[in-house]
Amino acid sequence: MIRTPLRPLARILDARQKGENPDAIERENLRIRHEEMRDKARVRAESRLLMLGVFFFCAFTVIGARMGHIAASEPEEPRTQANTASVVATRADIVDRRGRILATNMETHSLYAHPQQMIEPERAAQALAGIFSDLDEDRMIKDFTGTRKFVWIKRKISPEQKQAVHDIGEPGLLFGPREMRLYPNGKLAAHVLGGAGFDNEDVSGAEILGVAGIEKYLDADLRDPARAGAPVELSLDLTIQAAVEQVLHGGMTLLNAKGAAAVLMDVHTGEVIALASLPDFDPNDRPAPPTKGNPSDSPLFNRAVQGVYELGSTFKIFAAAQALDLKLVNPSTVIDTSPPFKIGGYPIGEFKGHNYGKLSVEKIIVKSSNRGTGKLALMIGAKRQKEFLDSLGLLAPLPVELIEAGSVHPQTPDRWGDLSTVTISYGHGINSSPLHLASAYSTIANGGHMIRPTLLKQAGPRLGPQIISEQTSAQARAMLRLVVSHRDGTASFGDVPGYAVGGKTGTAEKLKENGGGYYADRNINTFASMFPAHAPKYVLVVTLDEPVESSGAEPRRTAGWTAVPVAAEIIRRVAPLLGMRPDVEPAELAGITLASQ
Repeated sequence: MIRTPLRPLARILDARQKGENPDAIERENLRIRHEEMRDKARVRAESRLLMLGVFFFCAFTVIGARMGHIAASEPEEPRTQANTASVVATRADIVDRRGRILATNMETHSLYAHPQQMIEPERAAQALAGIFSDLDEDRMIKDFTGTRKFVWIKRKISPEQKQAVHDIGEPGLLFGPREMRLYPNGKLAAHVLGGAGFDNEDVSGAEILGVAGIEKYLDADLRDPARAGAPVELSLDLTIQAAVEQVLHGGMTLLNAKGAAAVLMDVHTGEVIALASLPDFDPNDRPAPPTKGNPSDSPLFNRAVQGVYELGSTFKIFAAAQALDLKLVNPSTVIDTSPPFKIGGYPIGEFKGHNYGKLSVEKIIVKSSNRGTGKLALMIGAKRQKEFLDSLGLLAPLPVELIEAGSVHPQTPDRWGDLSTVTISYGHGINSSPLHLASAYSTIANGGHMIRPTLLKQAGPRLGPQIISEQTSAQARAMLRLVVSHRDGTASFGDVPGYAVGGKTGTAEKLKENGGGYYADRNINTFASMFPAHAPKYVLVVTLDEPVESSGAEPRRTAGWTAVPVAAEIIRRVAPLLGMRPDVEPAELAGITLASQ
């Protein structure tokens, strides 16, 4: 901006020529300049006042609108939010099929230290070692007296432990809010639930993540805020699970078994009502995974799902059912099981060298003849046998809601020739899990429909494609019933009055760890059963690892003496809990004659 000079030279010279006072020109220009400055300042002030007025008008309008919206809305309880909004601790509950809690969250605290704020670090370390037996006093003293500014002490502590730490009176010991995963039933259904741990930790909270089992498989669903607190409903029944585990533990102890597994499954919905593996663990205090040795020796190992074994003669019903369905034989067709019977130069023997002679297909299953089943398998052929076992789900991982199941691949021979066809027909040369077996037996039991196991509660039947005909299913069920009810059957100890149990035993010698053949005195014993056999509702598979029945003069190691009685006791316990009424038939009164009405 160009300012007008106060004493312009031209006007000054002109005023002097006219005899006027030049100072008047300066005073006049100074007055005009001041008036211009006042006008600009007034305009600037008026503009600022206008902008300030508009700002206050808008602010009060927004506040008024918000107050009106709040006044018109429903009242809502205030929610406390942690400073660390990035840590998500909310996790949905897990309940059984009747709504009983299997896993939930509990508010607790973490314990940490600021060593630079501590007054008596040695005394604090000594007191903490007295409260927490797993803490190293010397290590804590080193941490508290060193240069560290922050020390984690315990990720989670109980209210009693918090009070004891508080009573120490050390200002450098601090507590942080924390949610922990709680399993109120302890070890019950431990291998199904798996367990949870902490991730994304800080002093104000920690995110709970599943580490195994269904907790890890459904981790995203359990952490999904869209669930709005709705629990995940499992197919398990807590009462039945407890009964199965109790009987299984008793049987394992009495028979000196190394381990045990059981699967109880609905044959129409695929729902797993109970799944147990022993030894087990407490998911509230989940042990560390093993770093050496055989993984199956760890209590974390789920024998029902991860354990793939040769399940022995339980496979024989598959060969019989397929031969019946292909119309190659009928239940009364006679097969000569007499020796010798060799495949590729390898003799096929019977248990304890028996020679059963000529047997009907029905009797082959009742007496559990290896030669008879092998000859049925040769009629079927390797290609059709493999396709059939695959359709039953025995050759691939099962799509069940356990993170461990996805890595369980049944083991089959590299070359599926005649010898493999024969041995596989009686459960040797193929390894699968008890859960695989329960799923396959459900197909035999439910009229021939493919079924897949699930740990989630279902609204109704989930029958898949027809694998075998209804007629074949009925014939196979009748054979399995005879295995239990006939005095020559291998599972005669499995008969439970009122519930018409049908099933098949399997006694398989364990492979040596170095691959040098089989142990003569170590077995995997299995009993795959269904009840009631005429119209099955449930399948139960019980497997025992290295059991020995030692009440007699010689130790008995077969499934008929070990797995079968345990399964019978489980059925006796759980059938009434499943709402099944026993079918009581009136017995004849011996030696009494009705004389008159």
